Amino acid sequence: MKKIMFVCHGNICRSPMAEFVMKKLVAERGLEREFLIESSATHTDEIWLGRGNPIYPPAREQLIIHSVDFDENKRAVLLEKEDYKKYDLFVCMDGENIRSMKRIFGFDPDGKCVKLMDFTKRGGDVSDPWYTRDFALAFSDIYEGCNALLEELLNNNKEF
Repeated sequence: MKKIMFVCHGNICRSPMAEFVMKKLVAERGLEREFLIESSATHTDEIWLGRGNPIYPPAREQLIIHSVDFDENKRAVLLEKEDYKKYDLFVCMDGENIRSMKRIFGFDPDGKCVKLMDFTKRGGDVSDPWYTRDFALAFSDIYEGCNALLEELLNNNKEF
């Protein structure tokens, strides 16, 4: 089983969109039993008194528009140092997320921390809708990245 954790700053926009897009892509191929897919945050901005905020409404709207099922009860959770042992791959949205993950883990000896868009031909970062307010562009980046990641995992039988 491949265990993938999608990661962004607050776990209310990009990483939950990626989590549910990837779950859909995996389900479309009948591979649900071969993957564990989750998402988390590198900061506590969206977690108050131990309870995370739900998926941000404009991000939820993009999932609905694109017929991507999601868990209505999904709440932001914080990435923890212990997660490094539990997951095979940590897929983040931008360079800041990489730095934050390495701060949390204190290391990345197995090269598990990667950027989603690095699996695409263009590379770079997933557009951050928190600042751009363009949730459609972020969804497009995420969809492209998740497709490319899944193809990489399946076509190259890549183990992480």
